Amino acid sequence: MKHFFLLVIFCLSQNLVFSQSGTINSSLDEIVISANKTQTPYYAVGSSITIITSEEISRKQTTSVIDLLREVPGVSVIQQGGPGKLSYISLRGANTNHTLVIVDGAKVNDASSPNNAFDFSTLTTHDIERIEILRGPQSTLYGSYAIAGVINIITKSGNGIPHYSLTADGGSNSYYKGVLSASGSYGLMNYFISALRSGSNGVSASNSKYGNTEKDGFINNAITSQIGFNLLDNLKFNLIYKFGRADIDLDQSEMLGDDPNYIYQIEEQLFKSGISLSLFEGKWEQFFNVSLTKRFAFTFDDFDEVRPFTYSDNYNRSQRIKLDWQNNLSFIPNNLLTFGVESETEKAYTSYLSESEWGPYESIFPEQSVTTNSLYLQNQVNIANQLFTSVGIRYDHHQKFGNVTTFRISPAYYISSTGTKIKAAYGNGFKAPSLYNLFDPLFGNPDLKPEKSKGWEAGFEQYFDNGNYSLGITYFDLKLENMFGYDANYVTINIAEAESKGIELFMTAKFLEKVSVTANYTYNKTKDNYSNSDDFKKRLLRRPQDQLFVNINFNPTDIFNLNTQIKYSGKRDDKDFSFYPAQRVEMDDYAIVNLAASYKLLDYLQLTGRIENVFNKDYEEVLFYGTLGRSFYLGINFSL
Repeated sequence: MKHFFLLVIFCLSQNLVFSQSGTINSSLDEIVISANKTQTPYYAVGSSITIITSEEISRKQTTSVIDLLREVPGVSVIQQGGPGKLSYISLRGANTNHTLVIVDGAKVNDASSPNNAFDFSTLTTHDIERIEILRGPQSTLYGSYAIAGVINIITKSGNGIPHYSLTADGGSNSYYKGVLSASGSYGLMNYFISALRSGSNGVSASNSKYGNTEKDGFINNAITSQIGFNLLDNLKFNLIYKFGRADIDLDQSEMLGDDPNYIYQIEEQLFKSGISLSLFEGKWEQFFNVSLTKRFAFTFDDFDEVRPFTYSDNYNRSQRIKLDWQNNLSFIPNNLLTFGVESETEKAYTSYLSESEWGPYESIFPEQSVTTNSLYLQNQVNIANQLFTSVGIRYDHHQKFGNVTTFRISPAYYISSTGTKIKAAYGNGFKAPSLYNLFDPLFGNPDLKPEKSKGWEAGFEQYFDNGNYSLGITYFDLKLENMFGYDANYVTINIAEAESKGIELFMTAKFLEKVSVTANYTYNKTKDNYSNSDDFKKRLLRRPQDQLFVNINFNPTDIFNLNTQIKYSGKRDDKDFSFYPAQRVEMDDYAIVNLAASYKLLDYLQLTGRIENVFNKDYEEVLFYGTLGRSFYLGINFSL
């Protein structure tokens, strides 16, 4: 199967090689926000970036963000038990907490988590306008967490005449989803409002093939509202509020993990307000933003007949307040200077109580907070509209560990006559210790320093036949240093290190304006470089070495669309913790196929259908955790 997919890529590449060159395609002119925190044409960006638009989401009928990220080069997904369950990503082989996640400009990494990783389990696509996945160290503009990259999620906003829509679909495992939305503008005001409810009886979180039979479902509710005011031609104000709540059934992380009353409840809120001001005919742009994110999580497992001696009660509460002021100065031709000031305070409280055959256990993490103040400076230079270079530096002062300085340089050389882009980037990143790492009474260490990364990449992209064909390849090398580990007393210390390197390859082809094909392949070699680790010189857990994604879209008319996806994931290592010491296990590779179709019955009415895992492949992403078999869904979209 693996060799078949590689053959597909080879055949596509031959089409690309023998196509005639021509002018550049529109995708190179597409505006990118994340790379430089300014509106930058794609051809001028040296870093590797993937853009997912709302139109793509609609064609593929992907309902969760975590499933979208499975398609992205350099991203591997770690999901514990199917849709709605705990979901994390590894970007370019780094740890799950080494990627910064931003929603509408607000950091959403969990401040109450021991490692600050972001859980994608409740994040749906219903309100998303665009996702930008920026790979490589990005702390120069984004600060902590951006060791391996940034995922920037931008939700929809309103404009023009009022628009209303209702979407409903359902299918296997009693899945259902309903979305109501309204958008438009009125006078100086524009608005977007949506509400979602979805749920499923699910499948057993612990894989049913081991004899686990109890189903683990979920219910997800979300509200998004965004209101903007065009006060003057050069002055705008906007308000954003997002609310989400989910109730999720879980299982234990073992082969026979069925647990009928193990539940996880989470509530998240995001508030953000911003002002943008343009002066001197647009040569000085200013952005003032303040954001507040709040998160409450409760995990509870009562005694039951299956596990009569197991009880746990875990409560987490956190919030993050951030103020930032960004300035873009373009007084000098072909030169854009960006500087900014940020202040961020994170706060958390957690408690954990449990009972088992080994007796009672209690761990209380008293409320703690820490503030980080930051300055950053970046200069973008355009030479002859061919050579584009972005150079930046950042200074962060953390209340506990002190100061850290990061930098990044990212050149891109674009030859418009041949449709060729040559790119490179080099920079470093850092991740501040979590509040848990610093202050936990048993395992914390107030003297911790930040984890650090340094990485570089280089590659080229080639576009043919007015952009109907393209290919690109990037080599990346990432070093992780000063990583958190534990001493003999299980106190957190800076001790571990690792490395990750590999190749990302993409290709696109469009035939007769009706068939489009995209494909990407990632080869990622990781290694644990901590000499005292049991895994010294071995590859990092849960990161497949090979991944391939192929998407074929057939759009013969304006009313019908058919989309086919092929996803391949190579072998990955995990650990079986039922043994002491834990034993490494190599998990099988797998390939799954998904189909999605839509038919426009009327101008305002569309029917949808999809089949996931068409060939009913049995596979695992995390050892002992289940995944969906063949699943069917039907839906309807009503729009006015």
